[in-house]
Amino acid sequence: MVEPLGVGRVETRELEQEMRSSFLDYAMSVIVSRALPDVRDGLKPVHRRVLYGMHEAGMQPNRPYKKCAKIVGDVMGTYHPHGDQSIYDTLVRMAQSFSLRYPLVDGQGNFGNLDDDPAAAMRYCATGGTRVRTSSGTLRLDEIHSRLEPESEREIELEVLDRLGRPVRASRVFHSGEHPTLTVRTREGFELTGTENHPVLCLVDLAGVPLLLWKLLEEVRPGDRVALARARCPVELGFDDREREEAILLGAFVSEGFANERRAGFSNVDEDYFGVVLGAYDVVVGGGRYVSERTIRSGSRIHELDVQDMRAFAQSPLGCLTGARSASKRVPDRVWHASAAYKRAFLQALFEGDGSSSRLPRSTIQISYSTYSPELARDVQQLLLELGVVSRLCRYEKGETKVVITNRRDARLFARNVGFLGAKQRKLDRELAQIPRESRALSHDHVPFVADYIRSESSDPWLHRHNIDRVERWERGGTAILDRVTSDEAKAVVEPLVTGDYYYAEVASVEDAGVQAVYSLRVDTDDHSFLTDGFVSHNTECRLSRIATEMLREIHSDTVDFKPNYDESTREPEVLPARFPNLLVNGSSGIAVGMATNMPPHRLDEAIAAVVELIDRPEANVDDLMRHVTGPDFPTGAIVVGRGGIRDAYRTGRGRIVMRARAHIEEQRGGKTAIIVTELPYGVKKGGDSGVITKIAELYKEKVLTEISAVEDYSDKSGMRIQIDLKREAIPQVVLNKLYKHTSLQTTFGYNAVALVDGVPRTLSLLELVTHYLD
Repeated sequence: MVEPLGVGRVETRELEQEMRSSFLDYAMSVIVSRALPDVRDGLKPVHRRVLYGMHEAGMQPNRPYKKCAKIVGDVMGTYHPHGDQSIYDTLVRMAQSFSLRYPLVDGQGNFGNLDDDPAAAMRYCATGGTRVRTSSGTLRLDEIHSRLEPESEREIELEVLDRLGRPVRASRVFHSGEHPTLTVRTREGFELTGTENHPVLCLVDLAGVPLLLWKLLEEVRPGDRVALARARCPVELGFDDREREEAILLGAFVSEGFANERRAGFSNVDEDYFGVVLGAYDVVVGGGRYVSERTIRSGSRIHELDVQDMRAFAQSPLGCLTGARSASKRVPDRVWHASAAYKRAFLQALFEGDGSSSRLPRSTIQISYSTYSPELARDVQQLLLELGVVSRLCRYEKGETKVVITNRRDARLFARNVGFLGAKQRKLDRELAQIPRESRALSHDHVPFVADYIRSESSDPWLHRHNIDRVERWERGGTAILDRVTSDEAKAVVEPLVTGDYYYAEVASVEDAGVQAVYSLRVDTDDHSFLTDGFVSHNTECRLSRIATEMLREIHSDTVDFKPNYDESTREPEVLPARFPNLLVNGSSGIAVGMATNMPPHRLDEAIAAVVELIDRPEANVDDLMRHVTGPDFPTGAIVVGRGGIRDAYRTGRGRIVMRARAHIEEQRGGKTAIIVTELPYGVKKGGDSGVITKIAELYKEKVLTEISAVEDYSDKSGMRIQIDLKREAIPQVVLNKLYKHTSLQTTFGYNAVALVDGVPRTLSLLELVTHYLD
């Protein structure tokens, strides 16, 4: 029996021979397994594995987008165990319309741009202190997993709430390291801090149509409307008397109590409220305590609880309050982690202490809670939002912060979903009873852009005469409004916006928050949404583009051969069916050991025409095919200068194609002229440190281009416009020629058609490329 190599068997080899053999093995491995595309489908192995993985995951163009992090994880675990970043970079490039003539991935989010801005991270991130709502409580991102190191991830089993408050599964938590962050703050005081590429749900007026769209934090501007999720009134299940006593006790002590290492106490002028708190103390804490009462300067009798033996107190749920000063109080973690019913009891006791209500003119009302701790005010605002109540923060000169509710709708929601604990609740009920449910006074709780959109779609005078963007109006008479809207499309647009599920807060500021540790979740739903401090967040998403389905069509119908994956746990295709010549259509680039490939993209119809020509006339030569394929078709446009380089490339597989930016000269005011650039050569960046705008500015400083007075970028969604203003004495065509000479406004594409044919790298003419594709 022959033993396998490595099991008790030693071979003697010369070191030089072993080095040469190992290097050649490595070189061929890089060439075949990483760097060069296969002539049949035009893909490298990692591109093929990403597309096949997306196909197997059901990420079809007619299905919802799915998270990029999910497909990257699936591909890395099943087909390509070489790190997630290379897989994600591959996915990003296949989604970039300026990299591929026909993108194979349909990406949602920031996938980079011509300004040299990098693609967004596949996982968008918020800071560790951001609170995420779950089905059993609210957790900080940095406490979801106790052993989470920077740049790591852990599997979890967690039910988070999606944007409509429904419990959904989160399967993974990510610590993404430290990154620059931004803080978005609304006029009401709601805040979210996350990375620049973190998306939040916004209400956007898109060409007159109100739509819920994702915006990155770096794209959010003051005046934008962010969607804050406000849950409906919770169902109180599994809440026993002991938990209620505990929640009341915590709320009372946070509001009106104190605790240090030697003493603790609580006081209030409301005897009934004091009695409830005292009873809760005896149930939850127990032990020795003193009770007294005295008359204060106002003439009221104040009731006081004094604890001098702190042993029982320290071991009770109140122990977490020890040492907290008035200006540094927070809502205890115990409350955040608890059920909605627990939070409600906590808030009732809190508001009964330092809260109040009062009627205001014009049938309005104000409910408020006062504190000298800004962080406590923010915590209370968040807890109220979790119970469906929107409030705002008001800060005063002496350091006091008030959590204020002034909207009639939210005041009634507070009375129903939260409320005070005792006498103040009865006062609130009397005040609300005196306020009519219907009033001419306009509520602040409205849906922006909806009224103008409905009126633009309907001529009904009633819609133009009445207010139709207030949430209260839709709750009372939404059916009557919709009955007057004749357009089914308008109804489909408006109905999801006016349900009251979101509060559309106006952004007040977006500020730099420095470099901080950031975290993210993998949520296993179609829209991947979860709630972060009330804001609706989600992750990068993608799906196959429509043309990519033609690369994969009938892949399981014995159209291609399959081989074992790296650990032989499953099988993967050796090549994709590719119903069009992708190598010719989208091109390819790559550097291997001792060789490289660099192929430009071409028009799809021209490439297919060349394939049909060779099918119909197998004797056709390269000149015949060149009648159909007239030259490269770069996704960024620009101009190809001369035909000689193209002819050489198609006949020999090698050539130099000169590309030049598309530019023209415009007359400006005052007799001046400007050069306007509308298209750049393929691969040239517009902005960034290596961009053409920066290069022009450097040449001006170096006095190479002295005829230029300014360079401005006026590019927008409608297209590119780089305006190069010239001095009066400048000759525009001379300056343009100098720009072509000294900048990448003119550059060369080194055509090198190297691809794998039966696993062997070969340089291919146009005829050979099409022939091997058909073979």
